[in-house]
Amino acid sequence: MPFSPEFDLLPYNFLGLPHTASNYADARAVVLPIPYEGTVSFHSGTRRGPQAMMLASRQVELYDPAAGCEVGSEIGVHTLGELIINSAGPEPTLQLVHDAAQTVIADGKFLLSFGGEHSITSALVEAHHKKFPSVAVLQIDAHLDLRDRWLGTEWSHASVMRRLVARGVRVQAVGIRNISAEEADFVNQAGLDPVLADQVDSSTRWIDRALAGLGDTDDVYISIDLDGLDPSVIRAVGTPEPAGLSWRQTIDLLTAVASRKRIIGADVVELCPQPGDLASDFAAAKLAYKLLALAFYPPTTNKTR
Repeated sequence: MPFSPEFDLLPYNFLGLPHTASNYADARAVVLPIPYEGTVSFHSGTRRGPQAMMLASRQVELYDPAAGCEVGSEIGVHTLGELIINSAGPEPTLQLVHDAAQTVIADGKFLLSFGGEHSITSALVEAHHKKFPSVAVLQIDAHLDLRDRWLGTEWSHASVMRRLVARGVRVQAVGIRNISAEEADFVNQAGLDPVLADQVDSSTRWIDRALAGLGDTDDVYISIDLDGLDPSVIRAVGTPEPAGLSWRQTIDLLTAVASRKRIIGADVVELCPQPGDLASDFAAAKLAYKLLALAFYPPTTNKTR
């Protein structure tokens, strides 16, 4: 698909930032593209998600009205090369993800990762857990991802949150609207309280409930499976579901979390680019940028980075 000459001249990194705002040494945030889809069980193509978000992000305006500045230019955002995925299988691949993430976190950078499939989140959270031992996870998703195993592996995208709960990490899911009997039983056994999509209304009670589910910790990792949003907002996903969060509901939830907690890392996963659907790519990129803005410029709070 042809783009304007001016667009083609932009640097090929997240947001199209010049070197002065995107070199690793000075950047406070780092984007890690992870084009992995080793355990997909419906629609393939999420391996192309990171590239599509990168391309679309170069059309995102840097000025964030709530922050009152060009967030990307102010904080500096470095984009790493795509993580090279081998064919050794899910567990070795997740070790690669963990090691790459840990290097960035050890350097004191905020890590924003792009998938690929949702299974990568367990490795990303594990890497953050070493620095933030009380971290809780806010999961925006259409599915609970709490199966113990799926299609022969416990490292499936459908098992990612089960692995984190087993690790002792508190997980709060929002936007859920497709649940297996196994997952329903596990929710009851583990005392989890997912916010279902049909429980989201015009009040703020559902947001307060989600925040309560994160516990007393200040440190929150946000994992956004894009199928958590309504298909009218983002249609191109690996496992689409009808209904879901609106754009406004999603931003209201993230803003509330940023105002009361500290966002210490995040991922955006499961974009499955479709020909002619640039709107989904752009919405995913803009949502990722909003995560950065909220992490570094949270609403009235003392939870600053």
